[in-house]
Amino acid sequence: MRVLHFYKTYHPDSVGGVEQVIRQMCVGTGRLGVTNTVLSLSRQDNLVPFEFEGHMVHRVPLNAEIASNAISVQSIGALARLAKQADVVHYHFPWPFMDLAHFMARVDKPTVVTYHSDIVRQRHLLRLYQPLKHRFLKSVDAIVATSPNYLGSSTVLARYKQKTSVIPFGLDRGTYPQPEPDRLAHWRERVGPKFFLFVGVLRYYKGLHILLEAAQGLDYPIVIVGAGPIEQELKEQAARLGLSNVMFVGAIDEPDKAALLTLCYAVSFPSHLRSEAFGISLLEGAMYGKPMISSEIGTGTTYINVDGDTGLVVPPSDAQALRTAMRTLWDNPDMARAMGRRAEARFEELFTSEKMAANYTALYHELVARRLPKEVDTAVEQPKSQFIR
Repeated sequence: MRVLHFYKTYHPDSVGGVEQVIRQMCVGTGRLGVTNTVLSLSRQDNLVPFEFEGHMVHRVPLNAEIASNAISVQSIGALARLAKQADVVHYHFPWPFMDLAHFMARVDKPTVVTYHSDIVRQRHLLRLYQPLKHRFLKSVDAIVATSPNYLGSSTVLARYKQKTSVIPFGLDRGTYPQPEPDRLAHWRERVGPKFFLFVGVLRYYKGLHILLEAAQGLDYPIVIVGAGPIEQELKEQAARLGLSNVMFVGAIDEPDKAALLTLCYAVSFPSHLRSEAFGISLLEGAMYGKPMISSEIGTGTTYINVDGDTGLVVPPSDAQALRTAMRTLWDNPDMARAMGRRAEARFEELFTSEKMAANYTALYHELVARRLPKEVDTAVEQPKSQFIR
């Protein structure tokens, strides 16, 4: 089984949530016999294919970017060439140029789309994109939603329920480094023994301006990990509000992130718009056994974090409710620890990389089997998945 993943960014150029998901898919399905290749765009020079954690990465030049829509003329030829060598082409939505490239490359292989998110912000451009988007989604063989919550709340996915299944994202503990004692001691000295943690790219939909408002009047340490387009804007807001309890530590490497996830008291994840379809760093908090605070936005965040069980869920864009939730966790350590234990148990039940990989591998085989002649199809028993339906 040979699978080609196509997305606008990937390691080592970017290490965001979608990139982490593709990585986990490739590593997990690779253990089940799938040969994975990733095609992505890059601003770097000397773009030679390389092996990364058992799968091949091909990069082509990024020519332009319009309203976050990365464009590469070279990717069309690369997609056509690599798709011919694949059994399944795996797209990661949304990326409007990808839809166009699919048709221009004349891909004629079984296709699956992981539907990471609705397009929320670019409403005017979305009207122009609608015909291409629906032509693309109609043309692919299967669509995967990342949670039952998102499938139930997306008006776009409602049009394609017949070919949409649910496979939640999963993480592999083994791909996360074990932090050394010296690194733990370094961060404990820098941020203190008890703190709230946010990890992610600093984007408009992450709700960090709400977190900063909620931090007013609190003396709890809040550590914000990550860089991004609104980093300076957030730092200026924190300065205006006089927030001495908020620490921006910027982008850090994986061992440092693992150290902070190990040490933190709880994870605060205030994303307030549907662009946050799942929340990989929220899932990382669950994997590390931490209680969580998130907002109810009708997406996978509330599939990961169940209100009153694994943490607390508040209305979106409500700084007062977020402040109250932080106080509740801070003042009730026994409750917080119990929520953390249940978060970790829920992770093991639903969100491991092994489960995700098994479900995607089953889907790949199902899609290939549909193209086989009937006499061959009926003679081959394909793996089954608990999520595919």
